[in-house]
Amino acid sequence: MSWSRIAERLSEVGYVGVEKILEEHPYLREAAERLREQKLKVIDNLEEYVQQTIKSVERIGGHAHLARNAEEARRIVGEIVDEDKLIVFSKTNAAYEVGLREHLQALGKEVWETDLGEFLVQVSGGWPAHIVAPAIDMTRADAAQTLTKVVAGVDENSSVEQLVAAVRSFLMDKYLRAQVGITGANAVAADTGSVVLVENEGNIRVDTVLPPKHVVVVGVDKIVPTLRDALDEAMIQAAYAGLYPPTYVNVTSGPSSTADIEQTRITPATGPREFHMVLLDNGRLDASRRKDIREALLCIRCGRCYFTCPVYRVLGKKWVSRRSPYNGPMGVMWCYITTGDPTPAAYCTHSGNCREVCPMKINIPEIIRQIKHEATKQLNHNKPNKT
Repeated sequence: MSWSRIAERLSEVGYVGVEKILEEHPYLREAAERLREQKLKVIDNLEEYVQQTIKSVERIGGHAHLARNAEEARRIVGEIVDEDKLIVFSKTNAAYEVGLREHLQALGKEVWETDLGEFLVQVSGGWPAHIVAPAIDMTRADAAQTLTKVVAGVDENSSVEQLVAAVRSFLMDKYLRAQVGITGANAVAADTGSVVLVENEGNIRVDTVLPPKHVVVVGVDKIVPTLRDALDEAMIQAAYAGLYPPTYVNVTSGPSSTADIEQTRITPATGPREFHMVLLDNGRLDASRRKDIREALLCIRCGRCYFTCPVYRVLGKKWVSRRSPYNGPMGVMWCYITTGDPTPAAYCTHSGNCREVCPMKINIPEIIRQIKHEATKQLNHNKPNKT
C-alpha cells in the first residue's frame, strides 16, 4: 500500500475518531483551554519553573540534571548508566532528539526500545514516521519482514497477533535483566517533581518499575505548574491522538518507597532505588524568549496536525531531517528549535488545517512563516557580495 493511501485512510479515521471522542467527553475541550493558559504561565517564566522542578525532584529523593544541549544530555545519561549493560527504553522523543540510544550503544551497552512502533523502527534502521505512532508507515508485511531479523518464531506470513506476541516474548527477557529503564514524559509537574506518562501497551510501567534505575529524559517544555495540569495534559494528549480513554496513566514521583513500618518513609522499596530526571533545554529556553516562535512550546505532541496537512500526506516522514523525531507541521517548528534548521519550512503550503485542529490553538502556519522569514535572512546573509 502506498504512503498516500495510508495517509488518506488514517486522516479520515483519525479526524472522525477524535471528533467523536470530543463530542462524547466535552470536558476535554474545556480542559484543553485551561491547559493552554497554564502552559503559557510556564513559557513566560520558563527558567524559574525549571529551577522549581529541580528542587521538587530533589525533595522527593530523586536527582535532577539540566542539559543545555544534546552533548550534555548524552554525557549526563552516560554517567548515570555508568557500568550498567542492559537498558530498556520507552518511547521518548527527547532521547531520540539527542541521539541517546546510538550514544549508549557506542559505549557498548545493549539497548532496546520497548514501544512496539519504536522497536520496529530500531530494528529496521529507519526513523519515526509519526510523533505518536512511529511505525505508522509500515504494513503488516513490512513489520513481519523487519522482525524476522531479531525475533524468533515469525516469518513474512505471520499475523499481526503473532507478531505482537513474539515481540512481547522477546522483550520480556530484556525487561527482567535490564539495569536501567529510560523514559520520556507526557508532562512534568513543577510543584511535585512528578512525571506523568500515558500509554496503552504497558511497556512504560515495566520500564519504570523493574530496572533498579529509572531515568527520565524530557524537554523543559513539558513542565506544567501542578500535578493536576500534568494529568490534564496526559488526558488531552491521549484524546487528541484518538486513543481515549488510555489504557494506562503512570505517575512517578521519585524512587520507590514505603512507609508501612511506623509511617517512616524509606527508599527504596520494591521498585527502582534511583530516580533521575534529565531536563533538556536544547533551544527551548531561547525559543521561550522569542515572541515569533514561543507558542511552539505549547505543543503536547498529540500528532493531530499531521494528517490534516496536505504536505505530510504526500511526503510523510521524508519531510524532516533524519536527525529529528519531529515531522509534520509541528516538526517544522521543532526541527528549527532543536537544530536551528529552517529547511523543512520551505515545503509548507500554509493550508491552515494544522491550526484548526490543534488542541493548544497554536498558530502553526504563522510560526512556520516566521521560520521561512528567518531562512530567507540567513540565505541573503550568506550570499557572496558582488564587486
